[in-house]
Amino acid sequence: MNAGALATFDLFGGALTVARREIRDQMRDWRILIPIILLTLFFPALMNFTARQAVEFVGRYGAPLIGERLIPFLLMVVGFFPVSISLVIALESFAGERERLSLEPLLATPLTEGQLYLGKMLASLAPPLAASYLGISVYLIGLAIQIGWRPPGMLLAQVVLLTTAQALVMVSGAVVISLQTTSVRAANLLASFIILPVSQLIIGESLIMFWGRYTILWWVVLALTVIGVVLGRMGLHLFNREEVLGREFDVLRLRSGWDYFWHAFRQGAKNPLDWYRGLFRGTLARLWPSVAILAAALVAAYLLGGRMASEFRLPPEILELDRLDRDALGSLAEYGFLSGQGWLWVLSNNLRAMAAATLLGCFSFGVLAVILLMAPVGIVGYFAGNMALAGQDVGRFLAALVLPHAVLEIPAALVGGAAILQLGLAAISPPQGRSLGQNLLLALAEWARLFLGLVVPLLAGAAALEVFVTPRIALLLLNGM
Repeated sequence: MNAGALATFDLFGGALTVARREIRDQMRDWRILIPIILLTLFFPALMNFTARQAVEFVGRYGAPLIGERLIPFLLMVVGFFPVSISLVIALESFAGERERLSLEPLLATPLTEGQLYLGKMLASLAPPLAASYLGISVYLIGLAIQIGWRPPGMLLAQVVLLTTAQALVMVSGAVVISLQTTSVRAANLLASFIILPVSQLIIGESLIMFWGRYTILWWVVLALTVIGVVLGRMGLHLFNREEVLGREFDVLRLRSGWDYFWHAFRQGAKNPLDWYRGLFRGTLARLWPSVAILAAALVAAYLLGGRMASEFRLPPEILELDRLDRDALGSLAEYGFLSGQGWLWVLSNNLRAMAAATLLGCFSFGVLAVILLMAPVGIVGYFAGNMALAGQDVGRFLAALVLPHAVLEIPAALVGGAAILQLGLAAISPPQGRSLGQNLLLALAEWARLFLGLVVPLLAGAAALEVFVTPRIALLLLNGM
């Protein structure tokens, strides 16, 4: 056995030792055992009753498809509810032991930090997942006996993997929160940053199931697995036993935080010219890898939109843009679009979209921000694809309605999206010698520099072109006037 294999064996051996200790303590706690037992045995029975009543009800009204789609959804719910217990266990992993004064002896053991952290993860995952698998089995046995329904093997594999991936994400995030807080109360408050996204994910998964697009669930499983691994790597990187033992209570130092942010924002500039020079030579130069990633995503969105056009074709008559005349320009002016008010409306919409992308990016390591920025490009690709299928000149369509203001809007989206991506990834791997809070403040300062220095001016210019220039170019190119 080589050295790498021995190191891996030693890592998992120590982690299993920690996990066995944790699980043994959990099995002695009635506050954990009773919810697991109830959610494992009572909840599947309730879902069996619900499924049987739903199938009988929709069958009386000739809508069996609804019942068929409801049963897999209830199967997913049965698997998820026991997993929700993992959030409570994971939040207790470090913060709870710190309050019970049992963390110091554990950290004083010769176990490595990787063994300790992985052991905590396994202990938080194993009991809820075992309860979840048992609950799914009870639910399926009840369905087979009562209504004779058996899931396709592919669907069952998707639900099991989806449940496992969701548990991995919740546990990874909760252990990071427990590691960074000094009390269970603070950990429970911060747990909303996990509960809210996961609840929205469950709603999205239910829509996918009722829609019948089960293949999309494979992508959801893949995305959740990647996020879970990233969160686990983040927690392992942040775990330092000396810092955990030395952290006595949480203090919000607004003044020192603001000083650190302001210093990073100014970058030692003495005047606006120095500030912009540092912005282009320093901040923007470090952003090129993220810009390249976002540019590739926008190109993919355009191509995907064009591909979707062949599946969801628009009526050709609504794509006849040659009928555009000066009356259309007059209508825009009548509604105030060709004015300062229209410019302000377009600019405010673009700024709100960027603000929403920033907020979503902070909760998803930048992923949701990239998806949100891909959406308008995908829509343009969809219309361009429909234009091509209708025999229209795609180049003239883009030159008339998109390119005049896109020359500024696309660079703004690339720079802004890359800044959001950097901000979202800041929590994953803070450099050595810099705390998580310092790394987040530094990323926030760079985001603010890019937005105030480049993104907002570019969006203001793009809004002016979209309001005052694009309609006139469209009138000239599409109507030959």
